[in-house]
Formats: sequence, structure tokens, C-alpha cells
Amino acid sequence: MEQKSMTALVSAFSRAYHAENNKVKIFDDCIARLLLTDEEYHQISKSMADGIDFFNPAFTGTQEAALRWVVDNQLSPSTLGRAAFAEKALQTAVAIGAKQYLILGAGYDTFAYRQAAWADQLQIFEIDHPSTAKDKQMRLEAAKIRIPNNVHFVSADFTKKQWLTPLTKNTAFNHAQISFCSILGVAYYLTRETFEELISVLSSILPTGGAVIFDYPDENNYTDKAGDRAKKQALLAGAANEKMLTGYSYEEMEKILSSFGFFIYEHLTPTEMTKQYFAAYNHANPSFPMTGFDNVNYCLAVRKK
Repeated sequence: MEQKSMTALVSAFSRAYHAENNKVKIFDDCIARLLLTDEEYHQISKSMADGIDFFNPAFTGTQEAALRWVVDNQLSPSTLGRAAFAEKALQTAVAIGAKQYLILGAGYDTFAYRQAAWADQLQIFEIDHPSTAKDKQMRLEAAKIRIPNNVHFVSADFTKKQWLTPLTKNTAFNHAQISFCSILGVAYYLTRETFEELISVLSSILPTGGAVIFDYPDENNYTDKAGDRAKKQALLAGAANEKMLTGYSYEEMEKILSSFGFFIYEHLTPTEMTKQYFAAYNHANPSFPMTGFDNVNYCLAVRKK
């Protein structure tokens, strides 16, 4: 947590690579590449291509083809799927009254810097560990990307119970306004207790109609029943000192959310993610098909009365 997150950098790389190398896109992040230095981009490219024997021992082909295989099979599916799912849900939420967008674990998320017209009146709060937030702002400055007036940085470690204080003390935050809260790519790295505490805190600040969206590993993710991609992803995260911790069944997740006043409004399995968000891309790229990541589910939950 004290250093920039390697998984966040690789996530930004996968979004940048996808945007730059495809006409038909699952998710078009036109800003991600600007947040990476040329050295970082090429270093990650080489590292991933060189790792093809780990990801796919049977692969034969060029270095560029190896990179494409690793990105499309290992890096991009979860990152692109959850981003597309979240921003579609956010647009709907804004249309029916959401006024604030809370991004927990914002990392190198770029929504705030490529806002659609419908987001003009939205107050956006990027909440992340101080070191990551500082690094993000330095990258924005280096890329000469203007920070819009409706964007607010909140330095907080939300694995600690006191993380909420910096948000509530921010004069732009309105407790009474309906908020849409994203915690993408976070649940993997939290213990069950910490995840439940996080949902509890969000319940305390989200009024009726407020929503939380997230992806999470299923109950088989860290077992022998996990898919090959999931097993390798866990190994990579552990090697980067960002160990993945807990998985949940649908019933367990539903129970946790319900206990804190949320009901599941939308839920996608990997198969459903593939059908809803990857179909157009796969039709245009039959040689490089992409499927929803093994053992990862996507959830949109709404605060009840």
C-alpha cells in the first residue's frame, strides 16, 4: 500500500492496449495510455510477452502475438468487463438522480478525465491511499491533463476504520445526495471481515437509492476448482505483494449485502458478462476472442428503504 500498485499499473496498461489496438472495443479508455510513461508501457509489454510460457506453454508465434494472447486472455477480460459494466450502470444512475460518484481504490481510473456530457453535474470523489493518489496526480500533471472542477481527491486507506472521515470532511460531499459507489478490483484483496466493514460503512452514508458496484471472486476462486486463469492471476498478485484473500458464493454475497440494507439489482457471471459485453468484440475479432474472467462475478447493489 505504500508504493504505487503494480496491479493498478497493469490494469491501466491493459485498458490502453485494448483501446489502441482494436476498432471494435469492449471499453474505450482513451486516457489510460497517457498515464503511463513510454518506458513503463514497453516494459510491461515485454514482461507479459516474455511470460507467455507461464500463461500458455503450448503457444507458438511472434512476440507481438504472444503479447496479444496474454492481454486478451489474462489481463483484459476482468478489467474491461467491470469498467464497461460500471460506467453503463453509472449513466443509468445519473439519469435517475445520482449526484455523486465515489470511486474507492481509484488507482488509475480515468472516468473523471473523459467525462461524457451526462456527467457534468456529477461530483466525483477519487478515494485512494495517499501514495497512490499522489502518484496519480503527478501522472496527470505530466500528461498535461486538466483536472475538472467536479473532481475531488480524497486520501484515505479504506482498509482502516477511519477512512470515512476524510470523505465526510470534504466540503463538496453531501451526505443527503444519492451516491453511486464503485469498489472495482478491491474485494479480492480484503478479508471477509474488512469487506463486510466496508459495506457497513457505505450503508451508513448511502441514502435510499444509493448504489454500490463491484466485482468479486466466487467461492471456487482460491481452490482446486478454480479456472486456470484464476489460479495464475492469484499467483501474479501474490508475487506483486498484493495477495488475493477471499471468495464468496452468490448466497453469501446476497446475505452480506442484505444485512446492511442492500439488495442485488444486477448480477453477472463470467458467461453472462461474455454474452452482454464481449459479443460485438468477439464477432469483429474471431482470431482473438475474449471471455469473462474465470470465477469472477459482477454485482450492482442498491440501498433499500
